Amino acid sequence: MIMEVTVSNCYIFSNQVTFSLVADMRTKKLASNVYSENNFNILKVAGVYGPNNVGKTCLLKCIKNIRNILLHEPIDIKKNFFTRSAISQLAIKFLEQNKEYNYQVKYDTERREYAYECFSKIEKDNYGNESIKQYFLRDGIKGVYECDLNPEITKMLPLISKSDILIYLLDSNSFKEVDEMKRILQSFASKIDIVDMNNIPIEKTLSIMKNKDDIQERVVDFIKNADVNLEDYRYLNDDEISIKVSSKETDGEPNEKVLDKKIEERIRLTSIYNGHPVPSLLFDSTGTKKIAALASYIVAAIEQGRILIIDELDSSLHFKLTRAIVAMFNNELNTNAQMVFTVHDISLMDCKKLFRKEQIWFLNKDKENTYLYSLADFTANDGVRDTSDIFEKYRKGVLGAIPEPELINTLLSIKGNKKEMM
Repeated sequence: MIMEVTVSNCYIFSNQVTFSLVADMRTKKLASNVYSENNFNILKVAGVYGPNNVGKTCLLKCIKNIRNILLHEPIDIKKNFFTRSAISQLAIKFLEQNKEYNYQVKYDTERREYAYECFSKIEKDNYGNESIKQYFLRDGIKGVYECDLNPEITKMLPLISKSDILIYLLDSNSFKEVDEMKRILQSFASKIDIVDMNNIPIEKTLSIMKNKDDIQERVVDFIKNADVNLEDYRYLNDDEISIKVSSKETDGEPNEKVLDKKIEERIRLTSIYNGHPVPSLLFDSTGTKKIAALASYIVAAIEQGRILIIDELDSSLHFKLTRAIVAMFNNELNTNAQMVFTVHDISLMDCKKLFRKEQIWFLNKDKENTYLYSLADFTANDGVRDTSDIFEKYRKGVLGAIPEPELINTLLSIKGNKKEMM
């Protein structure tokens, strides 16, 4: 589970910002929203609010880049446009096998190399006191290289390339310590799924729908329960579907026009209304299609204890459905799945029944900087309590991170131009 993400000089973030998912247990309200184990208290859900173009998607991109670094997948790290330094900094604290770890990198966006890398384990005693066990430090900026696990690795750190991170540069078969670090980092990163609600890959749902098993039943159950008019949702096999192929003769040779393989697969996903099966691709609404694609990610997260990152959770979904999805992850029956999402739906701002204060985050910016802060940063002295109407506070601008569009000026300009033309 993610505990904390820290970034600086990356995308829209020039100065350092920290996004924390550590619960404040001084507040006992809505304890089911917290994963608690061995002195660890981590929020199961966090939602990020803010106007358009303030960095909500950028925050999720930072998480995606950390995941991709650890899984040896393509990255797209960009420094802040207004800073001189080419070094972007990314760090993540996470819980894996009930142990806390911290991974940090500094990436040179001009040279496309890792200028700094550090991996450590944070240990706590029964009183909550912390001690740090540093696995390795590779600081090419200051010329500091350390590995507490193996002095032979320390000798090699200054010599290895900066083109990649340590676990992919040293042979894990030769160094058991590297193999251990690789296992920890990959295990954590492989649990992260990142979904853009405006472009949800359907392949995960397709794969599940092809196999009749328990998880398929749960995905179908989720889709049916999310749409009051949908009776069933199925993947049709070859003997259940007929795809017409058009052909014409050209110089005596057939020239067949066939369906694209991906379209052919998607056309087999069938929704059933009042006993009538129809292709979901052609007949279902945008919202229902998104539910079908998202269902597999949600069910897998809850069932397998995964981390689901969603950009614009409320896109094309009814507010009651987004609320129900959040409630699923906050529920005490969810033991170790986590969800982080960006959102504009202010009906979710409910600290009486749905959210703890530290689960609601805001992003805002001015001409100088970008600011990331949580509702928990507001106290009773600010007029914000657990019993406050958070929706009303946000609407009035008390919490910031709210746009102030002046579209009336555009209207006046349009009307003024019309009068001049007359």
